[in-house]
Amino acid sequence: MLAIRLDPEIERRLELLAKKTGRTKTFYAREAILEHLEDLEDIYLATQRLERPAKTYSAEEVKHELGL
Repeated sequence: MLAIRLDPEIERRLELLAKKTGRTKTFYAREAILEHLEDLEDIYLATQRLERPAKTYSAEEVKHELGL
């Protein structure tokens, strides 16, 4: 269960869309979340990586490690 407060204008637009299409507001809220969740997760992971960068290796180090 999830409860959110929306700006009145957004709420009005969502309600109008739901009425015009015969879908529920919940349907459209779920669709919007699913559409953007992966992008938000990617942004979070990228931000975390930038804050704590991993060690980088030179081409020579990689070649040596692989025995090339």
